[in-house]
Amino acid sequence: SIGAMGQGSSDRYFQDASKGIEKLVPEGIEGRVACKGPMRNIVHQLVGGLRASMGYTGSATMDEMRTKPEFVRITNAGMRESHVHDVTITKEAPNYRIG
Repeated sequence: SIGAMGQGSSDRYFQDASKGIEKLVPEGIEGRVACKGPMRNIVHQLVGGLRASMGYTGSATMDEMRTKPEFVRITNAGMRESHVHDVTITKEAPNYRIG
């Protein structure tokens, strides 16, 4: 991004930032992810997701989680079916957002 290159990463992309920011050619964008509240709430969601995925794969350790899982390709229809459908969500869960 322009911001990263302007803060010193331009040399990584073989560009000279001293010529001015308008001369840089970025390869990305800058953005923000909406997060509210204490960090512990976010970490709690991440740890919960990790524990659930370890359960789905039958992994007892992080090393097993890294080496044991088998990924299975599914169709777009299967992806839609695996998410919430045919209901009106009245209150979103903290770890599931639509759109």
